[in-house]
Amino acid sequence: MTHKITLIPGDGIGREVSSAAVRCIEATGVDIKWEEALAGADALEKTGELLPKSVLESIKKNKVALKGPITTPIGTGFRSVNVAIRQALELFACVRPAKSYAGIKSKFNDIDLVIIRENSEDLYMGIEFEEGKPQTKALISQIGRDADKDIRPDSGISIKPISKFATERIARFAFEYALKNGRKKVTCVHKANIMKFTDGLFLKVSREVAREFSGRVVFEEAIVDNMAMQLVVKPNKYDVLLLPNLYGDIISDLCAGLVGGLGVAPGANIGFDSAVFEAVHGSAPKYKGLNKVNPVAMILSGVLMLHHIEEAKAAEMLENAVKEVISEGRSLTYDLKSDPLDPSAVGTREMADAIIEKIKK
Repeated sequence: MTHKITLIPGDGIGREVSSAAVRCIEATGVDIKWEEALAGADALEKTGELLPKSVLESIKKNKVALKGPITTPIGTGFRSVNVAIRQALELFACVRPAKSYAGIKSKFNDIDLVIIRENSEDLYMGIEFEEGKPQTKALISQIGRDADKDIRPDSGISIKPISKFATERIARFAFEYALKNGRKKVTCVHKANIMKFTDGLFLKVSREVAREFSGRVVFEEAIVDNMAMQLVVKPNKYDVLLLPNLYGDIISDLCAGLVGGLGVAPGANIGFDSAVFEAVHGSAPKYKGLNKVNPVAMILSGVLMLHHIEEAKAAEMLENAVKEVISEGRSLTYDLKSDPLDPSAVGTREMADAIIEKIKK
């Protein structure tokens, strides 16, 4: 069967790690026809747009995309291209596994967590009011009247919406994911002790959904700050973590740190109609073109993609090849070496070559 998949190479190091992932995926023998679409800095240079409509049209048509890292301006200009894609395609579920691989330096060696993050709401929805603007001043006055809360007039304001609809959708996704993947427990992570009408709603609805899965999946609750502490003390106590958008972003990076860093952290953004697979790490433009960066996160995102398109045998083959190369410790990029200055460190292409060699054995 031929799979038609959108390939968004990204910018910065994106094209290098995307190329490595594509080569490794193709080595498994899966028949894929890639349709390349540009987004980010390269697209801006060629089309004048960071996210051309053609990118979204391609993903809608093909239903699946593999996306390299894309640079997002900080503090000004266009909001995140990554967030824009998720919102435009209603990719409401962000799935980020954190898994230990033998040979990766870490304080833990047996982590196997999955973070399920709600992708469409919360502070990342982008409802913000800039300091000093008339609309912001009017909102501050309105809040003062309606909530009897004094907000400093020189404040910027962000709105945090959390709905019953989106919470039920992501909670059900988390429990169904647990059942499908042989997971035993879902932990809802929140700050409902303080944010009673937003996080409180997230917790309330999650509890309601959990009752439908009673006897099949264990349900627990955890306050987000305590969760951060528990994860670095006894991470093996947890299995699937269910979180609102902002907490999910932060906690998924923490979990990546438990298994060796963002260089081994894959990700998926999934909706009812489409799915986009991408490494969690950024575009690291200073390393562009140096054939230096670690491609593992992007390749493991390809593993998630292969599972999604029901090519389980190829997914297992690819992940096993990555495991072997890492455990042998020879053909690794500098960041995966015990000493980053180790002269035996290889480049992005060479590590991909080693993984491909394992696949073809």
